[in-house]
Amino acid sequence: MATTTGDTDVAVTSGSRLGWTALSFARILIGFIFFWPFLDKLFALGFSTGKDSKTGVVAYFGPKAWIHGNHVTQGYLGSSTGPLASFFSGLGGQRWTDWAFMIGLAGIGLALMLGMGTKIGAWSGVAMLAMMYTSHAWPGTVAGASNPFLDEHIVYAVTGLGIVYVELQRQAVGLGSWWRKLPIVQKNNWLV
Repeated sequence: MATTTGDTDVAVTSGSRLGWTALSFARILIGFIFFWPFLDKLFALGFSTGKDSKTGVVAYFGPKAWIHGNHVTQGYLGSSTGPLASFFSGLGGQRWTDWAFMIGLAGIGLALMLGMGTKIGAWSGVAMLAMMYTSHAWPGTVAGASNPFLDEHIVYAVTGLGIVYVELQRQAVGLGSWWRKLPIVQKNNWLV
C-alpha cells in the first residue's frame, strides 16, 4: 500500500514485527530445504545419500558422495512414476543432470537463506519443484500418497514464491537490505 504526500509516494508497510520475522524465517527454512540435500549428496551424510538400506550403516564421505563422482540424480530420477517416467528416468545418471541439480540446490538454498537474489531463487525453486512433482507425484501414481493431486512440492513452490514477493517490502532477517542497496541490484530489479 502506498500513501501520497505531495509529489512523493511513500511505501507504507503494515503487519507486526513478529509477522515479518516469521516470513523471513519461513524463507530461510524453505532455503534450507534446498540446501540440506545439496550437502547430503555432496558428502554422503546418510540422510538420503550414503546409507545402506539393509544395514543402516552410513559411509560418511564415502563412494555415494558426489565429491567421489557418484551420480546423485540416478536413484531419484530412476524411480520416476507417471506418464513422464521414461523421460525423467533417461535424465538420471547423466553428468550434466547431476551438475544442474547440485548447482540448483545450492543456489536456490543460498539465495533464500541469505535473502540475496531471492527472486531468481524463488522462480528457480518453483521450476525445480515442478520438475520433481511431475517426475514422482503425478496424480494417482504415488503409492501411499494421502492426496492424489497435492504434495509438499507444490506447497513449497507456492509458499516460497509468496513469501519472497511479500517480503520484498521489508526483510526482517537476512542480507537483503544490504544487497538491495548495491548499484547493480538497483539497476537490475531481477537481481533482488
